[in-house]
Amino acid sequence: MSSKLRIHSPAIHYFDMVRRCHSIREAARRLNVASSAVNRQILKLEDEIGAPLFDRLPGGLRLTAAGEIFARHVTVVLQDVERVRSELDALQGLRTGHVEIATVEAVTADLLPRVLKDMRERYPQVTVGVTLLGSKSIPEAVLAGDVDLGLAFALPRSAELEQLSVGHFSLGAIVVPEHPLASRPAASFAQCAEHGLILAKSELSIHHLLAPLRERLRQPVQAILESSSLELSRQLARRGLGVAFQTRIGIEADLAADTLKHIPLNDGGGVHSDLGLYVRRGRHLPPAVEALARQLDAEIRLRERQEREQLA
Repeated sequence: MSSKLRIHSPAIHYFDMVRRCHSIREAARRLNVASSAVNRQILKLEDEIGAPLFDRLPGGLRLTAAGEIFARHVTVVLQDVERVRSELDALQGLRTGHVEIATVEAVTADLLPRVLKDMRERYPQVTVGVTLLGSKSIPEAVLAGDVDLGLAFALPRSAELEQLSVGHFSLGAIVVPEHPLASRPAASFAQCAEHGLILAKSELSIHHLLAPLRERLRQPVQAILESSSLELSRQLARRGLGVAFQTRIGIEADLAADTLKHIPLNDGGGVHSDLGLYVRRGRHLPPAVEALARQLDAEIRLRERQEREQLA
């Protein structure tokens, strides 16, 4: 029953789709309605609000200042509809729901698959959508309502985001076992630079964590490679091409198989990257979203505890 829940004007849904598509025609196609119907609802909203919601530009529609304000309201309204739908489903014992999460690449190697497997076993009728983004892009996806949860490293504090969980993980060099640094319990960034650097581009939080260390080098060092892909960096490190950097999260299989070593950086007492789980502040979470958040929190805390024990 609740899957057909429609408790708000179609104009709300039409506006939200136009906002996402930047086009009335494309929004109409996705909604399976006539373009004239979508346009009529947008014009009606603009008349009621007393201001245009979109600028009509050659490249498509763009939200006006009034549109941005209205979009924040629509995001809250539609997310609350999802919460109501999930709670009604839970009352019927259906345990259904859908969760959208934006996450960074590193967690897709082991952490997230383990959590999703557990979710599937506990809540087989809950579906999940996963979008891969750089850490810098994840807050925007959460605040825009494109996703329910954001899982990212080293996000700055924001009044608009609520941190549901956080784990502190050591950033380190990853090298092959026969590398000169492999036997060290820790290493400085300068020592790593002597062996060729494989660095992250600015889309990734690792870039910003390492930037101060790179600036402190006595002589500028040109990286062998700069990439927005941690997987590519890991593969190059496995082939002995240089020293890459990340936390233990994402290289679990290599560490278990002893194909890579993780050497914590010791600059300034250590460099840490916080893996956090985020939602839009003040949002009431639907049961399915809350269930996935609980599972992620438990896994993050487990990984943090395991790392502390390994480094003790």
